[in-house]
Amino acid sequence: MGLTAAVTKEGDIYVAQCLEVEVASQGATIEEALANLQEALELRFEGEDASEVRPSPIVAPIVIRAAS
Repeated sequence: MGLTAAVTKEGDIYVAQCLEVEVASQGATIEEALANLQEALELRFEGEDASEVRPSPIVAPIVIRAAS
């Protein structure tokens, strides 16, 4: 199953969140956060169906002008 992850830096850690399912994890590096998220997702779906998975989002950058 292919899923989408978004990674953000929060203080000294990276937080990885799945966009199709309410599962998140963290790590000291981006790679560690993604590996931890993968493990959490595999445990989440172990022996269960994927009926709660939302469709994959369309991810696109948006540039705005902000008041300075």
